[in-house]
Amino acid sequence: MSQLLEKIDKKSLPRHIAIIMDGNGRWAKEQGQDRLFGHFHGVESVRNIVEGCAELGIEYLTLYAFSTENWDRPEYEVAGLMELLVSTIRKEIETLNKNKIRLHVIGDMGMLPEYASKELEEALEITRNNPGLNLVMALSYSGRWELLNAVKNIASEVKKGTMNVEEIDQDTLQRYLCTNGIPDPELMIRTSGEYRISNFLLYQLAYAELYFTDVRWPDFRKENLYEAILDYQGRERRFGKTSEQVEEKSESL
Repeated sequence: MSQLLEKIDKKSLPRHIAIIMDGNGRWAKEQGQDRLFGHFHGVESVRNIVEGCAELGIEYLTLYAFSTENWDRPEYEVAGLMELLVSTIRKEIETLNKNKIRLHVIGDMGMLPEYASKELEEALEITRNNPGLNLVMALSYSGRWELLNAVKNIASEVKKGTMNVEEIDQDTLQRYLCTNGIPDPELMIRTSGEYRISNFLLYQLAYAELYFTDVRWPDFRKENLYEAILDYQGRERRFGKTSEQVEEKSESL
């Protein structure tokens, strides 16, 4: 067993981990290869980290797979990514089912090609009763798009007279987000040395611990995940309170 794994406190694991899988293109360039070569190898990292989270007993893992801004990338890269997405789902669906992993998708599904949407819908249906890890794929997603969408839908309810402005609170907004029913991430990991959240889960990451690593996504493995979790477990989560207040609350439990 890994020495890092042995150090992890299984009683204080993050319930939800979110990952920005960055660095596929740069990794490929460093290998003297095309960007799609990096995305192809990034799939092995997805497989490894999903397995690692399932083994630990993490309840939710959200992967930022494709942003709404990614549609502006070169046409061949977008087409290649969509084909890779579909082929990966076809190959992995049996493994997801065997390991009782339930797949979820958040984002603007209307922008996906019909063949990709069809494959995703089938995978969602096949895994929907699985009781294990909830694997959330953020596809054609951005935080600003999600918030704008939520505001429009709430405004529509107010206009129809089915909701009063005075009734709107944080719970109302959360119900209209893509992540309704999913707890907010406690840990957000970004690979490849960039220090920003790039329009990812803007509302949900309000109190998440942010962890940045220089490791490119195609090189990210369970050991790197364990390092991030250990770093998380070494932090004090105060949610706006003082250290003393946090200590008092933990002593009273």
